[in-house]
Amino acid sequence: MIKRDDKEWGFYGRSTELSEIEEIIDSDRWFFCSISGRRRIGKTTLIQRAIKERLTSEAFPPVYFQIPDSDERGVVQSFQDALEDYSVDREDAAYLGHSFQHMARTIARMCSAGGIVVLDEFQYFHRQKLAPFTSFLQAHVDRLRETDKGGLFVLGSIHTEMSAILENRNSPLFNRITDRIELGHWDFATLFEMFGAHEIWDPEQRLFLWSLFEGVPKFYRDCHNEGVLRPHDNYRTETLKHLFFEGSSPLRDEATNWFLRELRGSYDSVLKLLAKQGTCTYGELMDDYARAGSGGEKPLSAYLNALTDKYDMVEKRLPIFAGPRARKGRYEIADNFLNAWLKALDRAIQLARIRPVDLAVDQADARLKEHEGFMFEKMVRQLSEECSRKNVGDFALTSHLKGYWNKADGSDIEIDLVALNEESKTVRFGSCKRNAAKHNKDSLDKFGDHIEKFLKTKDGRRLAGWKSEKALYSPVFSQAHRGALEKQGYICRDLNDFAAFLGRPPPKLFD
Repeated sequence: MIKRDDKEWGFYGRSTELSEIEEIIDSDRWFFCSISGRRRIGKTTLIQRAIKERLTSEAFPPVYFQIPDSDERGVVQSFQDALEDYSVDREDAAYLGHSFQHMARTIARMCSAGGIVVLDEFQYFHRQKLAPFTSFLQAHVDRLRETDKGGLFVLGSIHTEMSAILENRNSPLFNRITDRIELGHWDFATLFEMFGAHEIWDPEQRLFLWSLFEGVPKFYRDCHNEGVLRPHDNYRTETLKHLFFEGSSPLRDEATNWFLRELRGSYDSVLKLLAKQGTCTYGELMDDYARAGSGGEKPLSAYLNALTDKYDMVEKRLPIFAGPRARKGRYEIADNFLNAWLKALDRAIQLARIRPVDLAVDQADARLKEHEGFMFEKMVRQLSEECSRKNVGDFALTSHLKGYWNKADGSDIEIDLVALNEESKTVRFGSCKRNAAKHNKDSLDKFGDHIEKFLKTKDGRRLAGWKSEKALYSPVFSQAHRGALEKQGYICRDLNDFAAFLGRPPPKLFD
């Protein structure tokens, strides 16, 4: 039985967003602020922390309300219950009634009295049966805009639906927002701070956790609550068991409840095909889709466009110098957790219903190791860009970090990373290996051969006369291996290096 973590869970990062919210609240004007970001990213925790001190100090305490996935009566009744729970004057609660018109009027009355109202899951008002609420709210917002106290926060997790409510010209609330905050993943500096606080220094464990949970605070909080956010010899198996495979595991149904339930039609089948492939071209995906008997090209393109543009669940990657419509694009699932779920976890959890749990966990772990190979390259791209953005590290980028391939399937030239600094006319070519031992003579020869081929292409000739660097990336290099590679002229970078660049170095380098 794993020992529970005796360290307290802290509040990590988000200082910029907290400052923005405090400035909005203290601005001496009525505000209507939208906070958006993927599910579990910490929107609710952020706003609750920002208003925590005001719960007892304000004349009218802030009211938080999570909109249920229901009809008008269900939403209004839940709102009335929330008012009673927050000890709002019972006369106000009774005045609410059972209609959106009364609900909007009650929110306006609270704001007029200097109160702060938080409406979570606001994107549900994009649905046809709930959409009339926005018209009733608009009338009060237009009057409140001329006042100098109180305010309304609306939180949402589906960007396109939030945009449709707040930014579409035909929407009643168009142009009414006074402030916007986009909440993204924890950056790596924050992630390394959290890892350090819980004494997780092993780069392999850091990669394992990031490939599952990326920078989503709620998932790491779940790890802490389950006692697995700590150094442990068997951290892979213990993390998977406690988070996914036990009856009370907090993430056992996470993807089904919070990702896939938002989808309609064959979206989930397209996602499963992408998870199986890892990263693939449209043609490869089309072949699999047709074999599955799912229809022709038109439906696939429609699903793929929606997953990319509406739900932000799929990312289209392009080689460096390629235009947005280039046919050499590759598709991959954008979210680490959803990718890991569809590739490895869901199948194993189903298997555990009829086979021993240890067998199912081993199967999931084997598939996750393959998943980590793709995720490590993504991790290096994001780490490099964060270091450049913060003016730390050893390479200043002047454009987003991309790879290069001249054929969609990568059968001719394939380079993991091509980093450009146009100011110094320097290009850095990068090769990523999940296992540092695979940076061997054969792979280095192949790496050099692909670089030579690239520099002879039309795209490569753009870099004629530039200084060229070759960099090798792995989760961790031994000192001996690093020394041998550096003698051959290669730059070696691992997760310990990036942690040091970002000001979060381990107490000692792993060898």
